Amino acid sequence: MRDNPFVGKWTYRSLLNDPDIDKDFDKLEFGRGTIVIEEAESQLLKGTIGGPGWSLTLNGSRAYGSPMQVRFQGKGIVSGEEWVYDYIGWLVPVWPNSTASLQRPAIVGSVVRTVPHSSNGGIAPAGVVASFYAVRQDE
Repeated sequence: MRDNPFVGKWTYRSLLNDPDIDKDFDKLEFGRGTIVIEEAESQLLKGTIGGPGWSLTLNGSRAYGSPMQVRFQGKGIVSGEEWVYDYIGWLVPVWPNSTASLQRPAIVGSVVRTVPHSSNGGIAPAGVVASFYAVRQDE
């Protein structure tokens, strides 16, 4: 078993925190992409998050606990503008009544847009918070 269970490639999805139960699920999408977490010194988190046309460098920390925690910032230049997002997440513990074939490793948490940027002809404001989950891809 590796020392850092976060290392690897993760499928990332985030959803707006809208309480309207009648809202179409596809209208809740905030973001999607791939997170790649690299080996780093103890308690550090390094990697990237990105998708078609965008990529952010991740820097942050990880902490042991129950559950284990990650906290990191994604920064990059996308279409000539600085994008900055902050993330906090927890590794979902293994359920005792499940199996490796039924439960995939997942990180669940929250993301906030730290600085505004242009988006779809308008401004994507800072301070917007969404929930996210990331599921480990096959190695």
